[in-house]
Amino acid sequence: MIELRNITKCFGKNTVLNGLNVRFEAGSVTAVLGPNGSGKTTLMKTILGLVRPDSGELLIDGENVLGTAEYRREIGYMAQIARFQDNLTAREMIAMMRDIREHDTNNGTNTREAELFERFNVEAHLDKPLKTLSGGTRQKVNAVLAFMFNPNILILDEPTAGLDPVSSSTFKDIVFEEREQGRTILLTSHILSEVQELADRIVFLLEGNCIFQGESGELLASTGEITLERAIARLLSASVEC
Repeated sequence: MIELRNITKCFGKNTVLNGLNVRFEAGSVTAVLGPNGSGKTTLMKTILGLVRPDSGELLIDGENVLGTAEYRREIGYMAQIARFQDNLTAREMIAMMRDIREHDTNNGTNTREAELFERFNVEAHLDKPLKTLSGGTRQKVNAVLAFMFNPNILILDEPTAGLDPVSSSTFKDIVFEEREQGRTILLTSHILSEVQELADRIVFLLEGNCIFQGESGELLASTGEITLERAIARLLSASVEC
């Protein structure tokens, strides 16, 4: 479980997170939504340890981890755009990440790798330089890296961008499997039909404030809408009017 308590972050005179209080439950998929500039990226980077907030607490399973680094080993991160060392092959990149994580090759990691290679159909591309791979194939390698260490926390930023329909379906299946394993999963996506398919809970940000957090069904019920896209539009319209 992840909890942000009274998190504030300013860049100059711009308050990006304004005393934010949100929770991300284990065993669930939470979509972090909001318009551009709402604070989604800063929230994610705070959890990843890439942004240090000006005040507040970041709790992982009840322990404040701000200023520490060890907890980051429990995070699998899938960025919207896969950025790799292009001179390496995919296999070399994966081996390098395994070394950085200091995983024993006998602890099941290689078995997990092999499973993911097969499910994402990347085996034929592993020995090609990353710079020669298509964007979709690079994103599949990105997915392998996110899932291969069996992390307790998954942060997935526009994860299906560039994936073909078969790979996108595979990705979603794995997300559901990870949820069943009790992982804490955070997701961002501009594809609201995808969010409705994947997310149990919604955190909606606006100008650094959380204006809704709760179950997806609760948001639909409170807005009287049947699709998440329309529910978000109604929520946003109501907030602007206020």
